[in-house]
Amino acid sequence: MGTMTTQSGSDGARYPAPFLSSVMQIEPQWIDYNGHLNMAYYNVMFDRAIDELWLVLGIGPAYKKSRNSSTFTAECHVRYLREIHLGDPVQVSIYLLAADEKRLHTFEELRHAREGWLSATSENMTMHVDMGLRKTAPFPPDVRATIDAVARAHALAPRPEGIGRSIAMPSKK
Repeated sequence: MGTMTTQSGSDGARYPAPFLSSVMQIEPQWIDYNGHLNMAYYNVMFDRAIDELWLVLGIGPAYKKSRNSSTFTAECHVRYLREIHLGDPVQVSIYLLAADEKRLHTFEELRHAREGWLSATSENMTMHVDMGLRKTAPFPPDVRATIDAVARAHALAPRPEGIGRSIAMPSKK
């Protein structure tokens, strides 16, 4: 597991880097005929972890209701590195790699919560959306300040392996 750092924002809030989700349990209906976690449910756990970070950033369900804005995933790249099975507790580490006026670039690592080994990663580009227009829109200044504080804290953390990977056939030598 990576080293965690913490930085305080201008509001005095402390932002650990990476962000750590709650520990989650694999649900029995998520196990496929191969006896391991079906690929679709990795995304469910990554999404649940992102929802926890969004609460810290102030862009969760209450934000959607009060400001009629939300986020949509624009791109996602998942790597499946080691099987997870029923009964395995898992936890997601999230790195906010970069942010601009309308986008958040995150990298997530799904790990066995007790043993610490890496099972999967997910790299995502998320867009801020005005729900009335259903179009991208800038984050409001107060939300952007929190996002920037978290991004600064996460910039101090060592970068995990796998960021920026693309899918390609191995080169033949």
